[in-house]
Parts: sequence; C-alpha cells; structure tokens
Amino acid sequence: MKKKIEQTFPDRHFIPARVAHLTEPSEEHLALGRGQCQARSECPRGCSFGGYYSSNSAALPAAERTGNLTLTANAQVQSVLYDEETGKASGVRYIDMVTGSIIEVSAKVIFMCASTLASVQILLNSTSETFPYGIGNRYDVLGRYVMDHCGGGGASGMVPGYLDDYYKGRRPGGVYIPRFRNLNNDKNEAFKRGYGFQCGASRAGWQWAKNGKGIGKSFKEKIKQPGHWYFTLWGFGESLPDYENRVYLHASKKDKWGMPLLVMDVAIKENEKAMIKDMTESAIEMLEAAGLKDIKGFEGEAPPGGAIHEMGGACMGRDVKTSYLNKWNQCHEVANLFVTDGSAFPSISCVNPSITFMAFTARAVDYADKQLSANAI
Repeated sequence: MKKKIEQTFPDRHFIPARVAHLTEPSEEHLALGRGQCQARSECPRGCSFGGYYSSNSAALPAAERTGNLTLTANAQVQSVLYDEETGKASGVRYIDMVTGSIIEVSAKVIFMCASTLASVQILLNSTSETFPYGIGNRYDVLGRYVMDHCGGGGASGMVPGYLDDYYKGRRPGGVYIPRFRNLNNDKNEAFKRGYGFQCGASRAGWQWAKNGKGIGKSFKEKIKQPGHWYFTLWGFGESLPDYENRVYLHASKKDKWGMPLLVMDVAIKENEKAMIKDMTESAIEMLEAAGLKDIKGFEGEAPPGGAIHEMGGACMGRDVKTSYLNKWNQCHEVANLFVTDGSAFPSISCVNPSITFMAFTARAVDYADKQLSANAI
C-alpha cells in the first residue's frame, strides 16, 4: 500500500504512527520500573509494564522520588482562591468526595492541568470581587475558542489476497499519513488548513456471525476462519478557533458535590464541513490507487468531543483582551496562575496533542521556577 500510494501521490507519505512507547528502555526508564512495550493492548489502562508512557508509569514515580510529592485522593478541586490584597492566587479549594468536607490548600504558584474542559470549569467557578466571572476573566475570554479535531471523513476497503498472513500481538500504533492539503503547491480553495489520516489494517473476524445464518459444526468451523483483510483511513482535521464556540457554567444545575455543570456550545462550521468532504474523497482515491476492492467512503459530521482532542478555552496570546494566557502559559491578570493542559492552545493543528501538552508544561514550569527565584511572582 505504501508503495502504490506514494507512487501515485508523491506528496502523501505513508509512515508508521508515532507513539509514546519504549522499544529500548534506558537506565533512567528501568530505574522508574518501566519496561519494553509488550504489545498486549494495555495502553488504555495505563500499561502495567510501563512500556507506554502515562503519569502512573513515568511522571508520578519520578515525582515521588524527589520527596516533594503529596497525592490527595477523592479530592474534587472546585475553585482557585484569589487574594484581593496581593492580586495573586493563594491556593485552591476542594471538596472531599467521601466526607463532603470543604478544604483549602495554600500555594505560591498554581498550575492547572485538570484536562481541557475541567480546568476551564474550575477557573470559571473561581469567582471573587475582582473577577466575578472567573479568575483572570476580566474580558470574557475564558471558555471561548473551544476546539476538537474535526473527523467523520475517511474510507475503508478490502485488500485482495494475503489470506495466509495474520498478525501477531497488538501494535500500539498503525499507519499515519501526515497533512498534505494546503502545503507547498497543494492548495484547496474550499477550506483553510488541513488534515492527516490515522490508518489501520485488520482481518475480519467472527463478528459477522452475530447476524449470520447457520447452525451446527459447519457454522462453528466457519466462524473460526478469519475473513479478508481491510484497511481504513480516518481523517483528523484542524478546526479553526471560533469565539462563539464556548463552554460556560450552568446557572442552576450542579453535580452531587455542588460543582456547577459545564455547558457545551460548540459546533463545527463551514470550513470544517468542507474539509470533512475532502477527507472522504482523498481517502477513496488513495484506496483505489492501492488496488483495494469494495471501497466505502464515510462522511459524517462527527460531533466535537468525538476525537477526544479537546483544546482551547483558556488560550495563549499577546493581548489580554483576546486571550487568557501569555506565551508562557501564565494568566495575564494573575501572575502566579499557570494553565498548561489543552485549554491553553489557541489553535489545534491536526495531530495528536498530548506530548505537546507535556512539552509546554515543562517549559512553563522552568519559567515559573525562574520567576519565583527572581521574586517576580
């Protein structure tokens, strides 16, 4: 498939997916208790082997070894505290989800990394006399420009032959085709920016039998036989930031611990709809070039949240009137408050973002440390 697609479309690259897994653990990894990826599909559960990066396997053990880590379980942080006299954040207020007790913890610096929507929810709920609509939210930018990768476009087809081949183990990643639209000489006037494809191959299994007809020994034997190979391309596109795409606190509804519920008012717009259409068309033409059969395109408006790559809501920018954070992930209006998860992103690109969140966090921590040492925050 790689050979045929790249010969037909020289600007489209058929490459292995990049994943945060260890193929050769270093001494540093081994010291943390991490090991090589075992190809056992434990990725969604955090990986007990530590072959896949997660906070459980890597960041928390490393933090624990410093002797400066305190973990508090069953704690729902509900607001960041603001000191009217100093103009700084003074700590956080949380509720013990077991006892219902309300507890306050003080701190010199606050880092919000609760995940994109949860961080925004907490910040909006952090009200004071100075900031009645959320800490640092003087200009109504908090909760704005919420994005998710637009999807719903792609195609799947049957690969002829290879029926004597079967896969071994479970690879953590499949195939990736990086963005090729609106780059270099490839221009598409229907939409701005572009998309990439996350792709994968597998053989059909026994699932057809759930609705299939048959009984007895021959039916059982047929179920045991794998079917044809299929290859699928799923598009992940760059949604443009839009001021009207927002989240806000519900005026009256709360969860069982008294936290106001977050209301989503986010939709894909015309640019994304045109991009999704092109995803399907380009996916079909690549599968045709690769010689697949029974190709079926799928084109739907996947709702925001479906790609689980939520970003925006507390965006970085130069102007306090149009952005919540500066270039160091530092709140414009509250100098010792930092936000370093996906909510900080002012644009979304079209690639998986988690490792970039981590890089921005490390960068912001280094900056905050230097600011503390200089008594600047």
